[in-house]
Amino acid sequence: MKTRITEMFGIKHPIIQGGMHYVGFAEMAAAVSNAGGLGIITGLTQGTPEKLANEIARCKDMTDKPFGVNLTFLPTVNAPDYPGLVRTIIEGGVKIVETAGNNPAQVMPFFKDAGVKVIHKCTSVRHSLKAQSIGCDAVSVDGFECGGHPGEDDIPNMILLPRAADELEIPFVASGGMADGRSLVASLAMGADGMNMGTRFIATKEAPVHENVKKAIVAASELDTRLVMRPLRNTERVMTNDAVEELLKIEKDKGDDLKFEDIIEQVAGVYPRIMTEGDMDAGAWSCGMVAGLINDIPTCQELIDRIMAQAEEIITQRLAGMQKA
Repeated sequence: MKTRITEMFGIKHPIIQGGMHYVGFAEMAAAVSNAGGLGIITGLTQGTPEKLANEIARCKDMTDKPFGVNLTFLPTVNAPDYPGLVRTIIEGGVKIVETAGNNPAQVMPFFKDAGVKVIHKCTSVRHSLKAQSIGCDAVSVDGFECGGHPGEDDIPNMILLPRAADELEIPFVASGGMADGRSLVASLAMGADGMNMGTRFIATKEAPVHENVKKAIVAASELDTRLVMRPLRNTERVMTNDAVEELLKIEKDKGDDLKFEDIIEQVAGVYPRIMTEGDMDAGAWSCGMVAGLINDIPTCQELIDRIMAQAEEIITQRLAGMQKA
């Protein structure tokens, strides 16, 4: 399948694996890229330029296909070495970067000069237009369904994607609620040039996370996510568990007096315990409503092949058949 996204990134299928904390290691990125999609290493999981350089080298040993690095810009007291991470990406020969979080304008000149393509994650049309104006090559448009941070507008993809298509000139991919060939065809119909999958890729054989995490996603329905940190305007969609329910109780009890410090135990530093050790009640971890559409744990190759076969069947048979007199 050829779209503006496959042409831009030099990939076979218009499927991108989103950057995910403690998931986007070299094994994950290489498996997706080898299957014809675009794998993404998560830069902040590595933390330092030295560790990121090593992860990029490991990925290159596992695939000769294009892959990218996610760089999320967070408002934080102890900021990572962003200049060093940018330099490492460029020196490592990575030609695709997925940016997220704060406006990446400060790093755009460095990436542009190095010939790096930048796709920025956005949760609204206005942010997408801003990304376009600062020179981003593409955007990933995240609907309200997505795992992680859906923004504060609560616009689902059935509205958000066509709105983005109406306004944008650069290509974009749909993110949030993406799981199969139906997701891809629907995204294309609404103006996207591909789709970005996060939660669906966690439930794959190659995902370097504890088996408990994969089983939790398969067992979950579309009703098993919660929105936390809404009062702090830092909304995150997470999988429900004991820690999350306790977090929500604290939010309710504190009301307008809630501070981040009140819930730090449930949200700070919990990812290694969950993703690596499989302690599923350790705290809040990002998961999309799409868990309700995930019923197995295939290889990345099996998953992407299945998606593309289903998409082709929908386009050439079901939809084409509706055109017949």
